[in-house]
Amino acid sequence: MKKRFDHKAASVDEENPYWLSFSDLMSALLVVFILAAVALIIELTQTQKIIQRDIEDLRNAEKARKEILYEVKEELESQNILVEITDNDTVLRIPESTLAFASNSYDIPKASDTQRSVEAIGQALHRAINQPFGDDSDLMRFEYLDTVFIEGHTDSWPSRRVKGNWGLSSFRAISLWEYWINNLALTPHFDEMTNAFDQKLFSVSGYAASRRVQEIEKTPEQRRRNRRIDLRFTVKRPSITDLEGVADR
Repeated sequence: MKKRFDHKAASVDEENPYWLSFSDLMSALLVVFILAAVALIIELTQTQKIIQRDIEDLRNAEKARKEILYEVKEELESQNILVEITDNDTVLRIPESTLAFASNSYDIPKASDTQRSVEAIGQALHRAINQPFGDDSDLMRFEYLDTVFIEGHTDSWPSRRVKGNWGLSSFRAISLWEYWINNLALTPHFDEMTNAFDQKLFSVSGYAASRRVQEIEKTPEQRRRNRRIDLRFTVKRPSITDLEGVADR
């Protein structure tokens, strides 16, 4: 009886040899699938680490910018010098009540109070930017910055100067920059300071009345609000190449 059963099983295997090959093929496919899944998991884990690193860098950059702005404001308030923080903690605003240019003029006023305020703003700004970022970091705050724009703004009344309000706003920003360069003995010098990419940190621009904080200008007070100098801080962000690399993954 046993011999007959063994003979029948052997006969089935001989008649169906493909079963052995199909089993080997399925085993091989399973191994390939497992290896591919492991490779995909590793790749996704690496991509996630890159994304988390970029998010952390951006979070630190925004924190460094905020620390700079509020330290400057606090230091100046202790000296009774008014500045404002605006645009979601990205701009340090110098209102006309702190720095008032003469009508159609771009020269820093010679009044001692005004010049004292301008010097104090530059010194506070320099100190805040050149501080270490946190207690456990080897990085400095300026290494998280991209650009500090010194922006001139006017009201909408026409200026008779060359290039009108565009020229007037630009030259007022330049005058502030040159005043800091020529009158503040600081190390490093403002024009020597670089950003996270080893490029010049400071830049100057003029916007005339194109970025008014007070759209309606029917009164002297409304026009006065638009005449100002803004210090706009932009932070280091992942480059398009970095983002495309993550997308390719």
